[in-house]
Amino acid sequence: MKGWILYKNTAAELRPDLYEIHRFIEVAGEKGIELRVVKPDQFDLIVTRDDRKSILLDGEVVPLPDFLLPRMGAGTTYFALAVIRHLERLGVRVFNSSQSIDTVKDKLYSQQILAERGISSPRTMFAKNPVNINLVEKYLGFPLIVKALSGSMGKGIFLSENHDNFRDLMELIHVTNPNANIILQEFIKSSLGRDLRVLVIGGRAVACMERIAPAGSFKSNYSRGGAVRKFDMTPEIEQLATETARTFGLEIAGVDLLFDGDHFKVCEANSSPGFEGIGECCGINVAGMIYDFIREKVREK
Repeated sequence: MKGWILYKNTAAELRPDLYEIHRFIEVAGEKGIELRVVKPDQFDLIVTRDDRKSILLDGEVVPLPDFLLPRMGAGTTYFALAVIRHLERLGVRVFNSSQSIDTVKDKLYSQQILAERGISSPRTMFAKNPVNINLVEKYLGFPLIVKALSGSMGKGIFLSENHDNFRDLMELIHVTNPNANIILQEFIKSSLGRDLRVLVIGGRAVACMERIAPAGSFKSNYSRGGAVRKFDMTPEIEQLATETARTFGLEIAGVDLLFDGDHFKVCEANSSPGFEGIGECCGINVAGMIYDFIREKVREK
């Protein structure tokens, strides 16, 4: 089986600390998968009804792979998305699809979909300029969470503690980037500094971990120094995670849940989840599980 990983760097350009990509390369060798790491600007897209079994890569015509594994997540550019769509239409099996990647990239749109499907998630508001702070306080209250419309690994997320702090932050954003798209979310007090990450592969919730923020931070991301520990998978956690992945069409997903008293709310879903922390604390070979799922689906094609 031959596969490509779509990433922002080629294999020769990878930093040593990029755990997931290196792990995919290592496990591919163990499973007899011919793997190549490619980046979007290596492609030239020629749209034609002819020659649908190849594509231009580095200016050369090359055969199509059996599968494509996009690993750019929230950093997926328009051109990267065009590459994914092009390969989908040439018949390559893609994990995850261009549509699902594009959907979860947009945090407001994904929250709208969750609300439409009746899936429990934080109250969310789009921050239009100028922001009506009294309206925000009435419907969301303080403290609240301020998020960039697209982001990952805890980037572009702020905790605004009160009216004055929020006003100053909005003024700073307006001065530095007046066209920034921002969403506001209710603050779930019982989830301060902790949340759950559930890994979903092929419609199954395969692992769950609790992430705990380092002292002085409210961001619990493992990539930002958060501690992790295995968390027992309850029926509610499993149902929320699998339903969220299914709603977004994600075959491979990292679903983040917030503690809400004795229950949970869906924070967001990730199309290219990191898995170093969950692999270690839950004792699972995530890359191997993903490849096993991919092999099964490619055989079905």
